[in-house]
Amino acid sequence: MLLLVIGVLLWAFAHFFKRLMPEARARMGDAGRGVVAIVLVISVVLMVIGYRQAEVIDLWVAPTWTIHVNNLLVLIAIFMMSPAPQKGRILNGMRHPMLAGFRAWAFAHILVNGDVASLILFGGLFLWALIEVPLINKAEPDWTPGEPGTYAKDGIFLIASIVLLAVIGYIHYWVGPWPYPV
Repeated sequence: MLLLVIGVLLWAFAHFFKRLMPEARARMGDAGRGVVAIVLVISVVLMVIGYRQAEVIDLWVAPTWTIHVNNLLVLIAIFMMSPAPQKGRILNGMRHPMLAGFRAWAFAHILVNGDVASLILFGGLFLWALIEVPLINKAEPDWTPGEPGTYAKDGIFLIASIVLLAVIGYIHYWVGPWPYPV
């Protein structure tokens, strides 16, 4: 599980770096983007390898109904991470919809995975997305939402999110368990 923990910590550090050490990040200039991107790729690889190698130590067994809650939260997360917040109307006034969507995704996975490795992975990523919000708000206090879009665009992004959820579900099946109720 060490690789998993290191991966989660690297993910968080790479994202926090600009906010916690702005001078160091600024000195890196444009090259810093590449360095951060490489660290993020390494963190994802470590999380995947660490999660797949981790011993399964169950803390709880999720009731079957949580699969439905998981899938609904993942659908909401996909919608929040789509262009809907910028081009639609429903989420237009929300400052950090992608981080909120990421938290919904992580929480959904905690609900259905009651083992230690899942708690480390999804709980760690949930905490990162929670801590990231005040760090961004402190570093960039001035924020004004853009012009709101239309409900029609929200509808288009919702349909696209449903399609994407189905695609992600099939990919999920190739690399892990089938995510839909049987």
